[in-house]
Amino acid sequence: MARDGDEVERTADGHHIVVDGRKWRATDPAIPEKLRAELVKELMRARRLVGSQGDAARPLVDDAKVALGERGEPWWEEPSESGRRDRLAATIRSLLRHRDGTTICPSDAARVVGGDGWRDVVPVAREVAHDLVGAEVVVVQQKGRPVDVRTAKGPVRIAPGPSLTR
Repeated sequence: MARDGDEVERTADGHHIVVDGRKWRATDPAIPEKLRAELVKELMRARRLVGSQGDAARPLVDDAKVALGERGEPWWEEPSESGRRDRLAATIRSLLRHRDGTTICPSDAARVVGGDGWRDVVPVAREVAHDLVGAEVVVVQQKGRPVDVRTAKGPVRIAPGPSLTR
């Protein structure tokens, strides 16, 4: 396995990396570096939890890998609506776990998933947050108070809900 700073062999199209002769899907290069670093740290934390918690922690690994574009629909193809929503939900959950009790902005998830067109993805990120409220995975807030993201005007924050698996 390549270490930090080591050059990683890539396929000609850049969609995969090659480690010990085996192809793995590469991380979406359109993810801003700060957010990519957070998601990679969350992936490493989740992998460590698999060692101590077993299969119960595998969904956390899956969320981080989907958020990074390493699973789910290929990041280099135009996403389906359900694929985009799945990746947004995985990104919201992963960033909230990584930030451990603090909030995120819907634009954080949109920047991960939307590339250069992330602003067009913010409304979808807000819709996905609303869906996650129904499952008590998140709480959408404005000025520290819970709000209905469908009717809230202006900026909102997404906080971890009681059902967010850590």
